Amino acid sequence: MVDNGVRADWTYGTYLRLDELLALQGDDRGVSNDELHFIVVHQTFELWFKQVVRELCEIRGSLGNSEVPEEAIPSCVHGMRRVTEIFRLMESQWSVMETLTPQGFLAFRDDLGTASGFESYQMRELEIILGLTKSMRGTNFDPLEQFRKIAERDPTQTHALDRLTEASQKPSLLDAVMSWVRRTPIMGSRQEDPGDDERITKYVEAHLFAYSEHSLNQQRSISESGNMNPEMLDARMESARSQARDFLLPNGKVDRARAGLLFIESYRELPLLTWPRALVDAVVELEESMVKWRHAHARMVERIIGRRVGTGGSSGVDYLDGTAKYRIFTDLWAVRTVLVRPDLRPELENPEFYGFSQGS
Repeated sequence: MVDNGVRADWTYGTYLRLDELLALQGDDRGVSNDELHFIVVHQTFELWFKQVVRELCEIRGSLGNSEVPEEAIPSCVHGMRRVTEIFRLMESQWSVMETLTPQGFLAFRDDLGTASGFESYQMRELEIILGLTKSMRGTNFDPLEQFRKIAERDPTQTHALDRLTEASQKPSLLDAVMSWVRRTPIMGSRQEDPGDDERITKYVEAHLFAYSEHSLNQQRSISESGNMNPEMLDARMESARSQARDFLLPNGKVDRARAGLLFIESYRELPLLTWPRALVDAVVELEESMVKWRHAHARMVERIIGRRVGTGGSSGVDYLDGTAKYRIFTDLWAVRTVLVRPDLRPELENPEFYGFSQGS
């Protein structure tokens, strides 16, 4: 019986298709408890990856529009937070995997052949959607090339190559976030307003002056403590000031997206910036949760197989440790390095634009 497309006679088992789901763990080939455990954990990961891919695609679609309604941002924040919690949950699953002893894993490891988590196309897809590039990986690894070879060896996996190809042809979430941040009204000035470039340059220069003054004050305080070689301290602080300028004025020109991030982080108490700064925080928190998940993965593998070569031929733990260094949303992290104390910020212009009146 179907009512408006919904089965009125569904049970818990039929709704979740439990019989089909529970027939996919290898009981038909007599797997051991250890191998069943290994399969269940990895299948669970893939189910969560499916949810993550869908959430990220929806967020990317919302932020990638030329005009992003304010009411769309809370939904994006909610999606980001859900993905973050999923990665936190998956991080805890590695501790379940650690109940597998080295000998228990070796008992069935050879049966995996060359099958490896390295071949998870959903993991590669979510990396592409996020915006992870070859240069960010720091290797020559190319997911599309990897899955071309897999599809040649196993034509049933051609669909995976098609999905990755489609994902790579669309703007990434990184592109969407930075495009959205670039349109941030700064000191009441919008990107399309006449004279916007001059106003943003003035703001950035004022901030850099404050950053320099803040830095020099710190330098004098550290110098007076006598805990550091003066020449080394001077070189380090001068380098920090130079890096701040290069970050906000790359090649001597304002990067409006970075200026937008700076403004959101610096004046985050403004009512109009409540959801933008929540979104920026959610993106950073998401990437942090992924880094922790990758690190926990490496430690679990090292605990069980040491530093053996991976089943897929990778360098094993060394490769996994390298993935924990991936950073996609680098500007969202880096902008925090160039912040100053609230009392040193450039004076806010057009406070009423942001739903805030100074002194109220």
